[in-house]
Amino acid sequence: MSAATTAGPTWEGLRKEARQLENEIDLKLVGFSKLGTGLSANVKSDSDNAPLLGPDHVFESMALEIESLLEKLSNLNDQMAEFSSAQTPSAALLHTLQRHREILQDYKQEFRKTQANFTARREREDLLKSVRKDIDNFKTSSGLNRRMDFYLKENDHIRNSDRLLDDQISIAVETRDNLVAQRVNFKRLQTRFNDLSNRFPLINSLLQRVNLRKRRDSLILGLVIGGCMVLLLLYAFRVNGSTGVQPNLQ
Repeated sequence: MSAATTAGPTWEGLRKEARQLENEIDLKLVGFSKLGTGLSANVKSDSDNAPLLGPDHVFESMALEIESLLEKLSNLNDQMAEFSSAQTPSAALLHTLQRHREILQDYKQEFRKTQANFTARREREDLLKSVRKDIDNFKTSSGLNRRMDFYLKENDHIRNSDRLLDDQISIAVETRDNLVAQRVNFKRLQTRFNDLSNRFPLINSLLQRVNLRKRRDSLILGLVIGGCMVLLLLYAFRVNGSTGVQPNLQ
């Protein structure tokens, strides 16, 4: 390479420092990825009292550390770009610079991907935690509520049975009272019929006498009316005969 000695950092020094940062970032990203994926696996074996994703501050502190290293590597890449622009760039130098930029870009993408997966997993685990808590609370409350509902339903059934039994007893008592009252009324009617049957000959004879008198009175009244009509007719004929048309002798 033609770039050798100038005031300030050399190409080799910048490249060596960039490689060291890249190796350090690579190791950090491996641990960062394991931390993000391993925490949710530990949650399944933990009790419900433990946090679903473990200590988040460990992940956050590692994320801040990796961001700082990525920022340093980005500054080194800028310095390498300035150094290459100040010199006569060769194909190998440009290729090396482009390679470092691609590595930086890959690290940034991997870091963002791991961080996004961790955030999504944490939100999902938080949601599952709240759902499990709600389900546990619902099971506890629903179990008690089901028992109380069962006892209340049984109590209602007993009350309904007692009420129906009381209603049936009341209906039976009323039916018995009605039958007794009907029996008394039938006895009274039977007594009256017996009394009437014993008195029936006297009543029959009395009715016959009344009917006979009615017929006699009707007959007498009819004869009187008929006689009056005959007399009126005779009187009318006699008056007409006496007032007839006389011949005119003048």
